[in-house]
Amino acid sequence: MSITVLVGAQWGDEGKGKMIDYLSGDSDLIVRFQGGDNAGHTVVNDKGVFKLHLIPSGIFEDNCVSLIGTGTVVNPDVLNEEIAQVAAANVDMSGLKISGKAHILLPAHQQLDALMEAKGGIGTTKRGIGVAYSYKMLRKNLRFEDLLDLETLPKKISGILDAVNAELTAYGAQPISYDELWDKCMEWKERYGDMIVEPISFLHNYMDEGKNILFEGQLAAMKDIDLGIYPYVTSSNPVAAYAAVSSGFPAKKIDRVIGVAKAFSSAVGAGPFPTESDDEQIQIIRGTGEHVDDEFGARTGRSRRLGWFDAPVVKYTNLINGFDELALCKIDKLDDLPEIKICVGYKLDGELLDHYPNTDQLERVEPVYKVMPGWMEDTTGIRKIEDLPENAKNYIKTIEDLTDTKICYVGVGPGRTELAL
Repeated sequence: MSITVLVGAQWGDEGKGKMIDYLSGDSDLIVRFQGGDNAGHTVVNDKGVFKLHLIPSGIFEDNCVSLIGTGTVVNPDVLNEEIAQVAAANVDMSGLKISGKAHILLPAHQQLDALMEAKGGIGTTKRGIGVAYSYKMLRKNLRFEDLLDLETLPKKISGILDAVNAELTAYGAQPISYDELWDKCMEWKERYGDMIVEPISFLHNYMDEGKNILFEGQLAAMKDIDLGIYPYVTSSNPVAAYAAVSSGFPAKKIDRVIGVAKAFSSAVGAGPFPTESDDEQIQIIRGTGEHVDDEFGARTGRSRRLGWFDAPVVKYTNLINGFDELALCKIDKLDDLPEIKICVGYKLDGELLDHYPNTDQLERVEPVYKVMPGWMEDTTGIRKIEDLPENAKNYIKTIEDLTDTKICYVGVGPGRTELAL
């Protein structure tokens, strides 16, 4: 048995979908352990190009079961659309399961998110994720298991509507009727009833049978609600330890933690981003949006903010997660750059920092760069790290030394097999 957790090592959009798709071939169960449909994982394989928002990225392996885990918030209508899109590519969906303890993202959550953003927000995707998590903490949510208990469901709906409608009314919006939400619940029960599982016994049965389990995180540690650049963060904990916390097993059972980083940096939304650059070279990386790996958000389509590789970020996220291995994706995007910068540290008020700064300080830091020669060679056909150009190997070694990590996978294209190992 092995338990592996894969998480983002930067600001999100690092290539987690690609890596999960690749690693799923050796896995029996993939668990998406947090987040909602506010971010996308892009998968490119022989079945096509997919941007997954809720379905685990291992769904394409016939022998691998995919579980939408307890720590997620799930919009059932969005999930239905996503299932239809994936199934249209002749992908077997019989292995998709939903934790009965996963929270249901209601239409009102999305409506409230948009109303809050209109009053001055942080640039959320307006998908209702933060509102769903806040109502989870208020104990005013429905979980998927509630759909299966028609005796207790009416009381729970009434209690939720009392809170939701009070807030909607305060924003000047129309309240939601009991019948409207009840009808939705009956629709969801019919659609998902057979997919809902009791998640603790379900997971522990796989563990007891010695199966290989892979946990898939969304976004990245810099967007963690507690440890990231608060308040410009997501509403959950996209760090390795939360896979155990939310799924109900001892963290000591985790065998391997894999971090995924880009060979440069990108971010979406507001907040500090120390290495953000208008440098013409780094902007070349963006692309036009015509290609699947161009730098535009998988969920929003928004142009990503771009910058040079930030070693202090990955060193910090390694400190939080304890990476056993690091996947460095999109190194091929640097193939045509004659010089490449790496941020090796920060200065604050003229002093070199020896710790990771808080959000307000991060707005003011001055990145300290090391300039390295590029390799000016095509890496897309290379499948062994040892066969990469010498300057590319030097770049990788420098990142390893600066971040205290071991790079075991190097992405040289968007496809599943476009990896140097």
